[in-house]
Amino acid sequence: MRNSARKQLHNRSIKSRLHNLERNFAELQAAGKKEEAAAALRLLSSAFDKAAKTGVINRPRASRKKSRLSLRLNATAPAPQP
Repeated sequence: MRNSARKQLHNRSIKSRLHNLERNFAELQAAGKKEEAAAALRLLSSAFDKAAKTGVINRPRASRKKSRLSLRLNATAPAPQP
């Protein structure tokens, strides 16, 4: 396997993982589960940092995504207690 094909496969798997983590965060945030969404955001932030470190995405994009997602989390109203 060529280096470029191997790296493309690796990058695609990382981007897919980022997309899945981001979708999981959005679902939790939309459901009003703020604590679970905060935990998902921590995982997502770590994944963005690792992707930026290895060059899969660039650092400004990772920072921008993390910032916007944290703003969305802070705007979430906590779930009503029964």
